[in-house]
Amino acid sequence: MISEHAKQAVNAIFTKAAKATLTVNPEDSIEISQLNDTRLVELPGKDIVVLTISSYLFRLLTIFHVTPDKATAGYFNKSDFNREFHEVFNEQGNLCVGAMNRDLGNHFVHLGMSTPYKLESKSAPFISELKPGYVSHHRIGINADISLHATLCLCAYRPLDFRIDPYQVEDDFGEIELF
Repeated sequence: MISEHAKQAVNAIFTKAAKATLTVNPEDSIEISQLNDTRLVELPGKDIVVLTISSYLFRLLTIFHVTPDKATAGYFNKSDFNREFHEVFNEQGNLCVGAMNRDLGNHFVHLGMSTPYKLESKSAPFISELKPGYVSHHRIGINADISLHATLCLCAYRPLDFRIDPYQVEDDFGEIELF
């Protein structure tokens, strides 16, 4: 029901968005690797932050597995120590999924995006109740000090096939449009 091209496109869109949005400083290094396991399992992380992109044809859940340990909280709270980790990380996750939403908008109309919500990591395997047609897991390393994981769950309501050009570079990423 979900073509190999669509699976590759979803992973490429996530990787591009994560590299562009999950670092606090532009000079920070980020490495993203796709893991081989495609089962819905509990990955490392105390909590999960879930964001959803939905259309008439599919629902794509992006699940970040995070632990607000001292190093991770310190990294994401660099600009504002008065805010809680999840408040700050939810904004980073929202930026990432927003970038994914924009890229998917080049292929699909009528996309909607949820606000981030935090759950305990032990609830992650229950996402199988949504019966995703495709699951992929990713390890995210930032500056070799911070380690996060992300799970993509794609639920298709009809056959889903689209392709992206992985070499296409958008010139207007992150610009503010004034009216």
